[in-house]
Amino acid sequence: MTEDRILEKTNRINLLFDFYEPMLTDKQQAVLKLYFHDDYSLGEIAEQFKISRQAVYEHVKRAEQMLEEYESKLLLLTRHERRLKLLSEAEELLLQSPGDLADRAADYMRRIVHME
Repeated sequence: MTEDRILEKTNRINLLFDFYEPMLTDKQQAVLKLYFHDDYSLGEIAEQFKISRQAVYEHVKRAEQMLEEYESKLLLLTRHERRLKLLSEAEELLLQSPGDLADRAADYMRRIVHME
């Protein structure tokens, strides 16, 4: 796997984790935080939990699968990304609008973004 793909996967897992963290077990949450957020190695996590590296690997893989399953059913990340894309497109259109309209619309967009 290339470095770009690894970074892309890490970013996706982190985003999924932001949406679905409460749906994971405490252990899954802890392992994913250490592995993806804090960049711990499998060995470092294994040492901390007093389990094998293989067990840590299996915890990470299972948690990743759970996150992807939740996303396939609930689509929270997909909808979030779609909203951000639409807001970006709207912002581009507003830049081409007369000043007063652009200012008012930009204010609405800021309010929409901060609702999440």
